[in-house]
Amino acid sequence: MTTWTRHLYEHDELAISKGDVAGHQTLFKFGFNPDINGVEETIWTNGGNYPWPDAAFTAYLVSDDAADTNGGTGANTVQVEGLDADYNQKSVSVTLNGTTPVAISGTLIRIFRAFVTLAGTGGTSAGTLTVQNVDGSVVYANLGLGNQTQIAAYTVPSGYTLYLDDINFTAAVSQASKYVQVSLDTREFGSNVFRKRFINVIQSNQLITKFEYPQKFTEKTDIECRAFSNTSNNAVGASFQGVLVNNELDC
Repeated sequence: MTTWTRHLYEHDELAISKGDVAGHQTLFKFGFNPDINGVEETIWTNGGNYPWPDAAFTAYLVSDDAADTNGGTGANTVQVEGLDADYNQKSVSVTLNGTTPVAISGTLIRIFRAFVTLAGTGGTSAGTLTVQNVDGSVVYANLGLGNQTQIAAYTVPSGYTLYLDDINFTAAVSQASKYVQVSLDTREFGSNVFRKRFINVIQSNQLITKFEYPQKFTEKTDIECRAFSNTSNNAVGASFQGVLVNNELDC
């Protein structure tokens, strides 16, 4: 049997996914908005504009169904992923308590993914799970579709640079004369302004844009996919992927 030796310079996709390349992590973010209308929105399940926090805070996980609780027939535990107060990557397991909000351990300044990790006999969540602020007035994550958040938004962690490989948008528009405008918007750390880094128009089709040279986004940069349409009630999906590279590799 022949044994192949992997060389240090072989930074191919599989090697990075396997964890064979030090300081490199793959990133795949995706989202879905079932109701895009005439006002630009973030592509995420909750609809409207994504509420980017200004400071770290204590987030809470809650369901609108009592069966989503430890030992219940619905969702029992959820993994919440985001960034802590220093923009470092953070992942926390949370045990649900039905319609009673449960505080997520520690503080978070970004929440970009959450998913059900354990459910009861129902095999899925019984209600809609949300990650929110203390009084429930702001929702940061909605697990209302497939036991998983659908948030086409992300913030580059501290100490990393993101090299974006491609962007994917899909729209369902019922009339040929109607369209959806899609874009990728970013905001660098220290700025209060989002700017469009990519924009296009699609109808009932899929748009996949691959960059010959990956696009570079520095640490703490906020990234989100947006869309609006000249008609109502359009479903739009989006995703983007790339590689996170530890900045220490450039030292």
